[in-house]
Amino acid sequence: MTTQEIAEKWAAYCRTGQMDKALQELYSQDCVSLEMEGAQGFPQRVEGMKAILEKGKIWESMVEEFHGLEIDGPIVAGNHFTATMKMDITMKGRPRGIDEEIALYRVENGKIVSEQFFYAID
Repeated sequence: MTTQEIAEKWAAYCRTGQMDKALQELYSQDCVSLEMEGAQGFPQRVEGMKAILEKGKIWESMVEEFHGLEIDGPIVAGNHFTATMKMDITMKGRPRGIDEEIALYRVENGKIVSEQFFYAID
């Protein structure tokens, strides 16, 4: 698959709540995931599918209720793509709100090999 095809599939999976399917189909087993420095509850860098899945479980444990997701993009340039994500979410101990972030992905040999997220740190 091309970077454009991967980006479009990733966005479609996210929009339909199928992130697990995106991870299984589109990600390299050796993928690297990077969070913002100072993010609460997450390591800044994890490597490998097992660690990414564990990070996802940590995030899910922090969520009280997920109300929806809006994806703008993807925008593709070479072997990278980006999108904005706006999550309507209630995190445990916080009021309901919109969390916005920019996600940046790198593709090699038909798989996502890195993801990096940019967002405001409260």
